[in-house]
Amino acid sequence: MTFPFSFIYRSKLVLLGLLALHAFSDAAESGSGKQISEAEIFRPVAGEFPPLEKAHSYRGELVFVDHANRRGSIRVSGGGVFRRNEPQPFALLPYSIVRYRGAPADLRDIPLGTVMYVRAFLPPDPSISAVPVLPVDNKERKSGFGVAGTAPAENHVLLLEDEPSHCQREDLVWKLKELEVKKHDGTIVAARAPKEGSAEGSDDETFTFNAATRIWRGRELLTLSDLIGEGTWPAEGKKSLGDQAVRLGITWKPTPGGVFTRFHISDIWLDDIAMERAVQVQTDVHKSFIRGRWMPAWIDAVEYGQFGRATLTATLFGGTDPSLFAEYTKGSYVFVNGVASNLKHTEGGSAGPTQMAARGKLIEVVKTGGEVPLGSSGIQISFEIDLITEGLRPTRTIRVRPAAWPDVHLPREEYMSDGAESVKERFPDAGIFPKY
Repeated sequence: MTFPFSFIYRSKLVLLGLLALHAFSDAAESGSGKQISEAEIFRPVAGEFPPLEKAHSYRGELVFVDHANRRGSIRVSGGGVFRRNEPQPFALLPYSIVRYRGAPADLRDIPLGTVMYVRAFLPPDPSISAVPVLPVDNKERKSGFGVAGTAPAENHVLLLEDEPSHCQREDLVWKLKELEVKKHDGTIVAARAPKEGSAEGSDDETFTFNAATRIWRGRELLTLSDLIGEGTWPAEGKKSLGDQAVRLGITWKPTPGGVFTRFHISDIWLDDIAMERAVQVQTDVHKSFIRGRWMPAWIDAVEYGQFGRATLTATLFGGTDPSLFAEYTKGSYVFVNGVASNLKHTEGGSAGPTQMAARGKLIEVVKTGGEVPLGSSGIQISFEIDLITEGLRPTRTIRVRPAAWPDVHLPREEYMSDGAESVKERFPDAGIFPKY
């Protein structure tokens, strides 16, 4: 029996395609070709807060935010020319901690261009990742410009914080050494160091600033022209600043002069009063946000009763102001909804989160003992409901609010309609804009 040439040719193409696909699937697990055992690969698991020490650390510029789906993109800082580094998508874990200006925050609060510090893990479940899944050792690979480390596979974020928040957590400040003013622009040389210690031994870094840089002193908002006008800074030329301790807000903007990597100062907090005020303002913004969207948590255990009744124990996630946790009191009532991994409620028709929620009485509110892992509040609540649903099972993520909090309806992009569970409904595809 003979076969036509076209059939043989097509068969060879199919065989080559299968071989290429097999090679690609192998490469997807290890981009460098190095064999990595399963024991070396760490992924967060449902119902457990991952240890911070196992997270991969990097920093970069926030260049895109999809706040409704709790994801975005960061241009990761590394060697080489910063502007050439391709933005890398990331997704927030359900229990992730986001901090802006030293206070709890949502992605929507953070301006694009802000330099963020990231502690992240591989996708817990690659099959439903909201962002691209990369080879597990991708941080060791070189990009098209020969820069390694700017495309890490660890893109599921546990901790996302801006410069003031990072310095606050590490008990650091910036010591200003010298500035130079040229018309409406300038540069500042500074070093990050302990507040009470010396900057000696710390690496100096040069930043740009301009007339748009906000300068906070006490309860005042000043500009470059204000400091020049009062004689604090020169209108032209250099001035030594004598290791003045401040907090800086850092962004990135295109830099003249062919400088490969130089960050920009968006804000300077000159004293503790100014920084404390910034913290309080952002804290109030986030408290209002949580009251409208409800506190995230996960189910630790379910004790089943008769006729659909159940007693649930849940751990409230951290990352918000402690005063909100005080509003969960024994004997009061709460509303609870099962949510997706991006914390979206499920709504049907014109019904809001409250209409779709289970209602129960708080039986107990306890502070767990021992060290509280990042992502957890360390607070467990137990409550009884009269109808258990599939979304309220052990390890599942929920949102829960005290009955006294406001009953509001969410904008369409912030909920899933009619119980939709498809990946495209939860995480819009490359088109990014869903058709409602």
